[in-house]
Amino acid sequence: MEGYLDAFIAFIRAERGLSGKTVEAYAADINAYFEDLRARGVSDVTRVTQEDVSAHLSALGRQGLGKRSQARHLAALRGFHRFLVAERMADKDPTEDLDTPRSARKLPTFLTLEEVEQLLAAPDERNATGMRDKAMLEVLYATGLRVSELCGLGINDVQLTAGYLVAKGKGSKERLVPLGRVAVEKVQAYLAMSRPALLGQRQSKALFVTPRGAGFSRMGFWKLLKRYALKAGIRRPISPHKLRHSFATHLVERGADLRAVQQMLGHADLSTTQIYTHVNSARLRAVYDEFHPRSDVFVPKPKKRKTGT
Repeated sequence: MEGYLDAFIAFIRAERGLSGKTVEAYAADINAYFEDLRARGVSDVTRVTQEDVSAHLSALGRQGLGKRSQARHLAALRGFHRFLVAERMADKDPTEDLDTPRSARKLPTFLTLEEVEQLLAAPDERNATGMRDKAMLEVLYATGLRVSELCGLGINDVQLTAGYLVAKGKGSKERLVPLGRVAVEKVQAYLAMSRPALLGQRQSKALFVTPRGAGFSRMGFWKLLKRYALKAGIRRPISPHKLRHSFATHLVERGADLRAVQQMLGHADLSTTQIYTHVNSARLRAVYDEFHPRSDVFVPKPKKRKTGT
């Protein structure tokens, strides 16, 4: 079987121009594949069946190899068997109809409504920076912008009278995102009092500015957010993206149309937005388990004793 592997390695080096590390990884994966085949009595790699490949992948899973690593391993086997068929060394590709192992997508973490309220109340609006920070946090939660989109907002990107802003997303794609009443009011206050105080005689095209007159960096806003989270008593990890998740989750929980949420978030594919329906389902399940008397985990709360008078 090693002769077939040598021919395949020579092919991917010369024809596909793969890096040395990738070639080494392919060789290691296929050698491990050969060892497993031999252990199960398969000596001719040109006669391997789909069941043989599936059994090998299952063995990798039992050994603790993650889904992502299994997918990379299968990619090496696919390339190898396709090569054998293309070079007429084998009649059939046993990997042709196999699905790539997929990692389970982690549900996004988000803030509760109470935590959002505490966070938004944290800035001190009696000074210029606090007024600016309040406006930034309100805009971020009201729109679900990415932090890069928030920091990249220009003074002309916000249409307060109409109640929307223009976000510049991935690939420089622009989209209109509604602004809520509170966010509009806070941005108006910031533009009228805070921004002129921060800029002084300087000029800037950025909407949100620092005392130096520059626009915000992503890291600068991240530090600002962490500081206000601590002030609000939020001890778990927080990030600008968690506010984006909170925006989408709270909309979906209240029955917002998924395609409308997709457009506001700037997702190219609806499947990316559908993760928030799973979040909602998980929360419904947790509520059911906690409160329904027929659930497996329901624990009745003790009744309060009436005190005598």
